[in-house]
Amino acid sequence: MRVLLTGAAGFIGSAVARQLGVEGHEVVPLDVVLPQAHRVDPDVPGLHRLDVRDAESWADLLDGVDAVCHQAALVGAGVTVADLPSYAAHNDLGTAALLAAMADRGVTRLVLASSMVVYGEGRYACPEHGVVAPPPRALAALDAGDFENHCPTCGRPLGWEAVDESARLDPRSSYAASKVAQEHYAAAWARQAGGSVVALRYHNVYGPGMPRDTPYSGVAAIFRSSLERGEPPRVFEDGGQARDFVHVEDVARANLAALGAVTDSEGFAAYNVASGSPVTILEVARLVARGTGADVEPVVTGEYRSGDVRHVVASPARAQQGLGFRALIGPEEGLPAFATDPLRP
Repeated sequence: MRVLLTGAAGFIGSAVARQLGVEGHEVVPLDVVLPQAHRVDPDVPGLHRLDVRDAESWADLLDGVDAVCHQAALVGAGVTVADLPSYAAHNDLGTAALLAAMADRGVTRLVLASSMVVYGEGRYACPEHGVVAPPPRALAALDAGDFENHCPTCGRPLGWEAVDESARLDPRSSYAASKVAQEHYAAAWARQAGGSVVALRYHNVYGPGMPRDTPYSGVAAIFRSSLERGEPPRVFEDGGQARDFVHVEDVARANLAALGAVTDSEGFAAYNVASGSPVTILEVARLVARGTGADVEPVVTGEYRSGDVRHVVASPARAQQGLGFRALIGPEEGLPAFATDPLRP
């Protein structure tokens, strides 16, 4: 299979390229190199450094391509409101331009890198009222140290449950809004162009090659950078936020499975890509610290970000059934190893 891989020089794209090469697929690598992710020029053989937002400049690369694996995106929760135009430009306009070029060149198979942030908050249940959808957490409650979601009927703290792909999409940050838009553009393209899409909703991805010491990187890399400076990781809220952390090599394997599935499917299908072994953010900090061999206890700060959600943990069941994908590297193994994995400058 000949695959156009956008974001090929990025953290996840590099892992996907390696996996495709191992399996004998031909990769056409394309990237728009952003300073938030690349502080030095990437060394990728045959890399086409073009602007994904300007499809006319690179559409010829689609000739002879069997499928597109679209990893190029600006990631992170959004540091300031000023980041909104960048998310809209790189994630949404970039995806729309890609889809238009694919339709023009008759390429009908797409694997899209999406994210669990499209769900906003995860799935919650009240002991009395069953499954409920909590509103955004009130700033006054967060200021008072009350970080849990509460039942809108009785006020009890809610317990979390694994969220599946049928959950409503409810983005709570600028990045999340851009990922929902990407999925909607891809679904519309599939209907209008007769294409097939597999969207992979990544949970918190970590592993070798993550960008070093930047707020646009993942929380595991931020904890790691603190430890390298000789500082304990700083954990927001009370550290009890439940998440799923999935290793980049498992994400690459999920992309390979999706490229196999998209050849036989029609329309739009979304799959959670998760380890299936949820952890709290405080546990993540402790596991990364353990890998350094130092006796370091994270600092729980009580700080919060208004765009953050409390708990979101995915169910991996549909990916196992539809793609035959199951993660092989759990957080107990992968996060301590990440403490000494090489990072991107």
